[in-house]
This record gives sequence, structure tokens and C-alpha cells, in this order.
Amino acid sequence: MSLTIAAVTQADAHKLAPIIAAYAQAMKRGAPRRPDEYYAELLAVDPATEVLGAFVDEELVGFAVFFDLPDTMSGHRVGHLEDIYVLPAFRNRGIGRKFVEVLKIEGQSRGWDRLRWVVPPPVDAAATGLPTDSALYEEIATPSTSKLYDIIIDPLSRKS
Repeated sequence: MSLTIAAVTQADAHKLAPIIAAYAQAMKRGAPRRPDEYYAELLAVDPATEVLGAFVDEELVGFAVFFDLPDTMSGHRVGHLEDIYVLPAFRNRGIGRKFVEVLKIEGQSRGWDRLRWVVPPPVDAAATGLPTDSALYEEIATPSTSKLYDIIIDPLSRKS
């Protein structure tokens, strides 16, 4: 298995769209299954967002979405890891861990103090196919002392 972690570009949108759809389906159970290439293109070129892709023999099999943000109190920078998703057939091969390793190196080059990782609540593994045990974040990260709250702007978009 030849694994490469690289930036996802607008040219990769047609590969990214079905993986975003699979992620949405897994997390929301009932989300649209239709890949949205236009949205994937927008995400790939969004100036505030960066998307890494996991390519196995040139096939896109996962993604990580992150942001580079200022830390108000310290004046330094921090990384914010919003999502990691790997297709079920490619899990347990170290791809999620590789995303984090690449982001740690990227963070060092950008002068980040830390990488904050937003982890969604546990899911029903039987319904979603997502693992719930031995989570990567529990192995390599420490729980934050901060709390995360959602201020709902559009009630129709609220996550279940």
C-alpha cells in the first residue's frame, strides 16, 4: 500500500465529493447520499479551510479538514482539526494517525502552540460503520480543559 497525504485541490473535487457524502451518511444517518461535486470544489478552494487527502495508489480514500487560527490570549497560532474521515475499507491501516503526524509537522512549521481536534459524539457503530472503540484521539491526545458549545444560527442545519 503506497500512502500519500497531500493537499486536496479543486481538481480532486470529483474524488472528494463521494467521500464527503459517505461521511455525512455515516454521521447523520439519512443525510443525502448523492455526492455534491460543487460543494467539494468550494471546500477545496475555500481560503479559510485546508483539506488534506489520503491517497492510496492515487485513489483518494480519506480526508482531514483543518484551519490555522490565532490564539487570542497568547498571540500565537493554533491548528484546529475539524474532521478526519477514512473510508471503511481503508481503516485500521494508520491513515488517521498519518493525518495527525502530517498536521503536527505542519503545525511546527507554522508555529502552532497546539492542534485542537474537534471529535463528534460517539455514534452507533452498527448503524454508521464508524468505530467507537480504541479511538485514535484517546491514544494520542489529551482531553481539553475547554468546553465546546454550538450556537445554532439555522435550526434546520442542526446536527442530530
